Amino acid sequence: MILELDCGNSFIKWRVLESGLAEVRAEGVVGSDVALIDSLSALPGVLLTRCRLVSVRALEETDKLVNALVDAFDVVVCCAASAREVAGVRNGYDDFERLGLDRWLAMLGAFKLAQGACLVLDFGTAATADFVAADGEHLGGFICPGMPLMRNQLRTHTRKIRYDDAAAGKALEHLSPGHTTVEAVERGCMLMLRGFALTQLELARSYWGDNFTLFLTGGDADLVSDAIPQARLVPDLVFVGLAMACPLS
Repeated sequence: MILELDCGNSFIKWRVLESGLAEVRAEGVVGSDVALIDSLSALPGVLLTRCRLVSVRALEETDKLVNALVDAFDVVVCCAASAREVAGVRNGYDDFERLGLDRWLAMLGAFKLAQGACLVLDFGTAATADFVAADGEHLGGFICPGMPLMRNQLRTHTRKIRYDDAAAGKALEHLSPGHTTVEAVERGCMLMLRGFALTQLELARSYWGDNFTLFLTGGDADLVSDAIPQARLVPDLVFVGLAMACPLS
């Protein structure tokens, strides 16, 4: 069985595939290396043989996780790495190694699915946008704070803004002007995300008219999906690209 990992800044997203098949046997999201090992160890009848992962963490953190996986499951690990070009997609950064691996893999996956020009909007800890032309050329992208960063900055730097996650979730049930601080903050941040998404959509249209595919991915993609109904919501877009960057026979 193949273990796939998307190691982000805040969480590790994992899934287990049957070898040679696209079928997902099990999946989940955890907040630490220890929780990941525990979750995988608790799976009945799972025998891991290979692992591919993408990590935006520091090299030392990634190495620590790889060693833990090898020790726990005696698994062969393949880590995605930066590249100038993969599967017809050409990295558009001046220094291609500086482009975040999660963005790179999401672009690979999107271009494969779209078979043409595409805009990739990823809403996680940060919100990112990347533009890939029909010939596979990465035209560049944008990065801004995502919902967690905006929320935490306001909580940290404004003394009177204090509320828990349960209150935050309830506040997002509507988008009318807030009558409490939590409503005002959460709805304001959500509207900023939507504004970011709509701005990227207009830029893509200036490049390609309507001849492109818009992809939404990331943990907070659902916060903007109803504002862009034509978008394709693909939560596992990074895993599509990961399989391309780290093929395991």
